[in-house]
Amino acid sequence: MLFNSLQFAIFLPIVFIVYWALPDRCRWPLLLAASYYFYMSWNVRYVVLILFTTAVSYTSALLLERTENAKKKKTILAAALISCLGILFTFKYFDFFSESFSKAAGFFGMRLHPVTLKLLLPVGISFYTFQTLSYVIDVYKGEVRAERNFGIYAAFISFFPQLVAGPIERTGNLLPQIKKGHVFDSGKVLYGVKLMLWGYYKKIVIADNISAYVDRVFGHLPDYRGFALAIAVFLFAIQIYCDFSGYSDIARGAAGILDIDLVQNFRAPYFSASIREFWSRWHISLSTWFRDYVYIPLGGNRVKPFRHYCNLIVTFLVSGLWHGASWTFVLWGGVHGIAQAAEAALRIHTPQRRNIVWALRVVLVFCFTTAAWVLFRAQTVSDAAYVFGHLFTGVTDPVHYLSKGLSAIGITKGHLAFLAAACFLPLAAVDHMGSRCDGDGIAAVEKWRAPARWLFYIVLGLVIIFFSQKELAAEFVYFQF
Repeated sequence: MLFNSLQFAIFLPIVFIVYWALPDRCRWPLLLAASYYFYMSWNVRYVVLILFTTAVSYTSALLLERTENAKKKKTILAAALISCLGILFTFKYFDFFSESFSKAAGFFGMRLHPVTLKLLLPVGISFYTFQTLSYVIDVYKGEVRAERNFGIYAAFISFFPQLVAGPIERTGNLLPQIKKGHVFDSGKVLYGVKLMLWGYYKKIVIADNISAYVDRVFGHLPDYRGFALAIAVFLFAIQIYCDFSGYSDIARGAAGILDIDLVQNFRAPYFSASIREFWSRWHISLSTWFRDYVYIPLGGNRVKPFRHYCNLIVTFLVSGLWHGASWTFVLWGGVHGIAQAAEAALRIHTPQRRNIVWALRVVLVFCFTTAAWVLFRAQTVSDAAYVFGHLFTGVTDPVHYLSKGLSAIGITKGHLAFLAAACFLPLAAVDHMGSRCDGDGIAAVEKWRAPARWLFYIVLGLVIIFFSQKELAAEFVYFQF
């Protein structure tokens, strides 16, 4: 069930009405039932996987809390990690490692035929697996108490707004909210609707509108050179941000109308003045997950400098692999890890004052992250190499370079003006204001005078309705992870 589908437009209001009509003690069972219905709308059979992962992590946490022997606790933790990660590995990584091993063997003259399972990747498996893992690890460390009520715990793991693409919630934030009593707050409900509206604008008006150009170029790379490739790379940087942050805004808004606060997953990341700052603003729930459960256990920055740099690179290599079973994702993570290690070695810090130096740094970081997105979007390493190798073809004749690129990709002057006026400028303006309000653009808009504020939301709504009639709902990019 897509957030941008008619099915969800019917589902959410029903859940909202019934949720607030029920007494507190009946609300978590409703959330559990609604969440499992939401997930089963994708594929009924795969509900077994989330149920198994939930049961394993729930049981493991109880056993951990009842066991005092340190060795037994480690055994229980290891069994839980192997069980949950084993499912993730089987469905997401088995074919990748099998094929990679066969290719590696070929370099040594051995012919091996890879064994592949060709399994359909269950939606959201990477997200809910990491959520269960953090719960078990936190119980093992004694940082949280194991939940006794299986139903409440299952509702925490499967909470439908953030189930399939995050944010990856921690036990200490979401689980108590599932359990506690809730009081209807019209202001909070209205703010949640506004968040959803902004998320739908990012997804339907911006991301889906420019994805056609991106898909056209990356689907037939040999047909394009020069500025056409540059346009596609730039548009993908905007597309993936609007697509993923749009999902997160809708998720936060949908949870907010139920009086549940999800963590903020994006804080105007393209206004970052360092790579380190970018990752403190982009997919924050995943970044902090890897920080707490991979980077810090490796030693973090409490070790010798070279080891610290290696910890950064390893963490981002694993992060890249989390995004997808492909060497392009591994390289993408590695590039960001090396960049962070270089910043640490050179002691490059984010400038505090917003001046010309800060602006230049923001531009440089945006250019770096945009170039790195090539590895993220390309189907193969050779495709990424083609983009980098032909990106500046014809640049010695700037006028011809620009005009030929626009013509090749099929963007008319009128559509270019529309993209700038209706998409990029409003996005940049709201994000820039949001960067001064802890990254929350809607919080910045809420400070406007009432007439301007409501005009903004009315225009958003009308534009969304216009574009939602154009075609069928498009999936969110991060559903594939």
